[in-house]
Amino acid sequence: MTIGRSPGLGELFAPRSIAVIGASNRPGAVGTSLFRNILKAGFKGVAYPVNPSWGSVSGVHCFPDVASLPGVPDLGIVIVPARGVPRVVGELGRAGTRGVVVISSGFREVGGAGTPIEADLVRTARRYRMSVVGPNCFGLFNSDPAVSLNATFSESLPPRGNIAFISQSGALGAGVIQYGIAERIGFSRFISVGNRAGVDENDLLRALAEDPSTEVILLYVESLADGRRFLETAREVTERKPVLVIKSGRTPAGERAARSHTGSLAQSGRDQLYDALFAQAGVIRSESIGDLFRSAKVFSAGLHLNGRRLAILTNSGGPGIVAADAMARHGLELSPLTDRERARLARRLSPSASVANPVDMTADAGPAQFRDAVRLLLGARSVDGLLLIATPTGTLTSEATVEAVLAGREGSEKAVAACLFGVTDVSAAVAALESQHIPAFTFPEEAVEGLGNIARYHAWRTRPRTRVRQFRVDRPAVRATLARARRAGLTVLPEYAARELLGAYGLRFAPARTVRNEEEAVRAARQVGYPVVLKIASPDISHKTDVGGVALGIGDDAALRAALRQMAIRIRKKAPRARVRGYEVEAQVEHGKEVLLGMQRDPGFGPVVVFGLGGIYVEVLRDVTFRLAPVRPLSARHMIESVKAFPLLEGVRGESPSDLAALAEAIERVSQLAVDLPEVAELDINPLIVRASGRGVVAVDARVVLAPPSRRGPAPSARRSGSSRRRTPPDGERTPPPR
Repeated sequence: MTIGRSPGLGELFAPRSIAVIGASNRPGAVGTSLFRNILKAGFKGVAYPVNPSWGSVSGVHCFPDVASLPGVPDLGIVIVPARGVPRVVGELGRAGTRGVVVISSGFREVGGAGTPIEADLVRTARRYRMSVVGPNCFGLFNSDPAVSLNATFSESLPPRGNIAFISQSGALGAGVIQYGIAERIGFSRFISVGNRAGVDENDLLRALAEDPSTEVILLYVESLADGRRFLETAREVTERKPVLVIKSGRTPAGERAARSHTGSLAQSGRDQLYDALFAQAGVIRSESIGDLFRSAKVFSAGLHLNGRRLAILTNSGGPGIVAADAMARHGLELSPLTDRERARLARRLSPSASVANPVDMTADAGPAQFRDAVRLLLGARSVDGLLLIATPTGTLTSEATVEAVLAGREGSEKAVAACLFGVTDVSAAVAALESQHIPAFTFPEEAVEGLGNIARYHAWRTRPRTRVRQFRVDRPAVRATLARARRAGLTVLPEYAARELLGAYGLRFAPARTVRNEEEAVRAARQVGYPVVLKIASPDISHKTDVGGVALGIGDDAALRAALRQMAIRIRKKAPRARVRGYEVEAQVEHGKEVLLGMQRDPGFGPVVVFGLGGIYVEVLRDVTFRLAPVRPLSARHMIESVKAFPLLEGVRGESPSDLAALAEAIERVSQLAVDLPEVAELDINPLIVRASGRGVVAVDARVVLAPPSRRGPAPSARRSGSSRRRTPPDGERTPPPR
């Protein structure tokens, strides 16, 4: 949550004056090192130490309190015991300071008495409309020579660069600074957000998007302050700059009990929710801190890949094969070289060279051959980028390698990355390449991962833009169904009511009838037509197959009567306390693929749409994917294509392809329901039968869980006049109902 107004870079990163409340001369104190670091970095503004215990700090006149300062500081840095922080922030606020960084710990992160102290800090900052970073943070720095601000307690800083890093962890931030120094990775900005009592990652993303010194934004998060706001913010930012994230806590500590497949999947697969969130926002997720910064290295070099086809040029076969294998893992392809291109390479290389891609020049290649091969490959139309793998040997010294690469690349704007091996020190050659925007790595897999990520980012930036579609809805039916449920005090809709609700959103179901006895069942079966499916109707039974509450392939009256009697016996035995409302007699849908389609309302992300392989094994196989609602047409298609079972939907061994267009539309319709109806906490349609292309999709089982009354929003009728009309496409087209 942002306190007061959203922070600007000038307020936090480029203050003209700073007051360090808690500055000290005591050896080992944070206030000592932080104030010294401000001076050591050559801060271009005025720095005031504030501490009643000292007359001067690091040779600078020290003031006893904020009121004694000769001017109003733009930024206050607070390093006092937690109990005194709200008072100090109040003093700064009254003086007119609008930006505060609270380094002190002892707040919400320790629980107990720390929680109300942080609440007091929030109230104080809100009163004076102040932007607060922290508390419990490592500070921030700005490497711009016009500012030269190091308000952290790290004595050394990485070189200046174009990467901004936002960290939720102060200790990890300190480690990252040292990593940047060791790996020559340049930073423009760094900020540790700590407890995020004020400024959070969403505020900073917006600010850094406007920062001309920042071209790449990195995030380390353990959680998101507001998942829904992050999606909206990051989607805008990634249209302009790449955002890379490492999200820790991939394994959930436990699962909340859920009464639907969808709820169970969403809770146990919570890390997949983050994957979905990042994918929808165009954010690239890394598996480790090393991966994060290796990818950042490629982005910061300003490389662009307009496609996924790479050429590999090496003078050693083994690393080239390793790189080719890594390409398959990271979504890249080996560029197919034409006969003419291979012939031109063969004329310039040794007879022992391999001119297929990867191109292996062998160890006897010299600088001129290396230069010519680089020029030829970058000139090939099928090549989007080039990975160079060189082991300096003979006349191809590390210095000669650099000269050959730069000469061969001259005039080309295609992406080039390098991997240098050597028994001697190649650090000078690496530095020379990187100074010319050719990132160099120790191992080829590292370079391939970075190149794969820039290809993914290019695909995101150039993706087709689709708008959220708005379908016609039978609003009176929706209101009537929910009103009956409220009057009855239901939290789980009976299946017939779930059918009514989903049917009002245009989702097609197999013909069915609710019955109470054998005679009604027989009449219903004759109406819908054999073969039929018999299901138990009970608000207390979530998974009918677990208690023998489903009978398939019933072909005549006698079989139906027998199935009903046997089911009644099984239910009495396996679910003796279940309230049985009767039975559902449903036409059996044949010839299709079973999938799951559902929604769960997550407290952090809002409505989440779930799609995957359906049937009784869904929670075992967990072949599912998630998206935050609303889901656009392109995202719906991507959901379908991302599950492992997608080839089955395309058709295998002569099978007809499934109706993927109808399936994508069903996903969008569930997404619309999720946005429209906060009363619905969970729903799943399992299975949804996807029939052959042109024959649509048919739901055969559905479950809808309603939120408790206190969590429900206004009735759909109250929202109809507003949100529905706003989501209608601008051209006024109305999407027809499903087949």
